[in-house]
Amino acid sequence: MSVIGWMVGGAGAVTSSAAAALYGLTVKAQRPRIIPNEQTPPVPYESTEWQSGGKTVKGWYLYHADHPNPGPVIIIAHGWGSNRSRVLRYALPLYDEGYSILMFDARSHGESDYYKTPTGLQFRDDLLTAIAWLSKRPDADPARIGVLGHSLGGFGAVLALDEEAPIAALVTDSMPVKFSTMIGAELKRRKLPQFPLAQLLPRMMIWRSGIPMSMMRRANPARILRDNALGRKTPVLLVHSRKDGFIPSTELSHVLSRAPDLPHLFVDAEGHSASDRDPAFWPAVKSFFRTSLQKK
Repeated sequence: MSVIGWMVGGAGAVTSSAAAALYGLTVKAQRPRIIPNEQTPPVPYESTEWQSGGKTVKGWYLYHADHPNPGPVIIIAHGWGSNRSRVLRYALPLYDEGYSILMFDARSHGESDYYKTPTGLQFRDDLLTAIAWLSKRPDADPARIGVLGHSLGGFGAVLALDEEAPIAALVTDSMPVKFSTMIGAELKRRKLPQFPLAQLLPRMMIWRSGIPMSMMRRANPARILRDNALGRKTPVLLVHSRKDGFIPSTELSHVLSRAPDLPHLFVDAEGHSASDRDPAFWPAVKSFFRTSLQKK
């Protein structure tokens, strides 16, 4: 073999090895940690399940047997690497306000079925199937379905607005809005280098998931929320902590730079999953749902 041939062959082997390593890292980054549900609701509830993308999604329906039906229901959507029991912190205060609550594990989370390529689009689709399941219940008013989404659960809920989902009121908490922020946060959590992975992983992830670029361009929460506000459609309240070290509050600032009049609340609780501990959180959230989900 000539020297040139050896060099070309060697470069090809290096390139192939690098591509294989990148693919392996993509698979790892796209595999959320599975956390078991370690507690159950301390209020009346039913265990539920339905199908999403051919997989079984499992959840809980927290109900008020003594309330007149049909009534308002709030869906709680957890974030990446979480599960439904970890967002009981949102569910129980709202249940005490008189709302029935639907909670579920997104695919590849908690007790729901494994899904090979979970993304924010999958969180959207799982929420859409939750709404469809809920709309068939005689005790749920389909015109008064609220959603509270934490982190990627909020991202999926905003994407659902773009699909004309029948959401009557939406609260997002600590929501990422840029794909680069999501990737960067996951790399940080796994202690992987930001450069060059933050630039390379998104392309590999999109390719591996089979997501068309046209769909990726549409998956823009800032644009969706601006259009939703201009159309006076679903009332939205956006919450983010200035002390969130995982998904920075600049994500909310990014949305507000494009739609400055959107209702929002900055809080100062320490951490990515702590907004509800800020004194300003529950008065604002309860008032928002009370106004938005009242019977017309």
